[in-house]
Amino acid sequence: MKYVLIIAVFLQIISSAVELKIQANSFSADENKGISIFRGDVQMKKQNDELNATEVTIYTNKKNKPTKFVAIGNVVFVLETKDGSKYKGSANKVIYMPMIKEYRFYDNVHLQQIDKRKEILGDEVVLSIDNGKAYAKGMKKEPVIMIFDIDDKKE
Repeated sequence: MKYVLIIAVFLQIISSAVELKIQANSFSADENKGISIFRGDVQMKKQNDELNATEVTIYTNKKNKPTKFVAIGNVVFVLETKDGSKYKGSANKVIYMPMIKEYRFYDNVHLQQIDKRKEILGDEVVLSIDNGKAYAKGMKKEPVIMIFDIDDKKE
């Protein structure tokens, strides 16, 4: 029998509470270690950001504030930076560090900036939510691939 668990977690992000909704087939936690694990068809939603994965582990500090999110297995996501740029993509593993507002995408990464037809393919891509800066490392046997439109029209 399939169980679905929906949890609303309130995160303190820049002095305003933001609701994080997580839906999964199962949930386990160890409050003493500060670890919560969501398994099976995990769906996370926070404002305009969405992430789906096979498993998500949330690490918290002694004040019960999230310090790291780790998503593994067929990770698919949509997210928005502070300046309003929108990204979508996929990876085998995604780590989000809320204290520095940084996403780290690993293994078979495909990151696409929706509003500006830019794409990055690689094995490791880091994206800062605050300033929209990104950097990438190539795939094991392939270089980083970037795809973007260039307006070559003469005026």
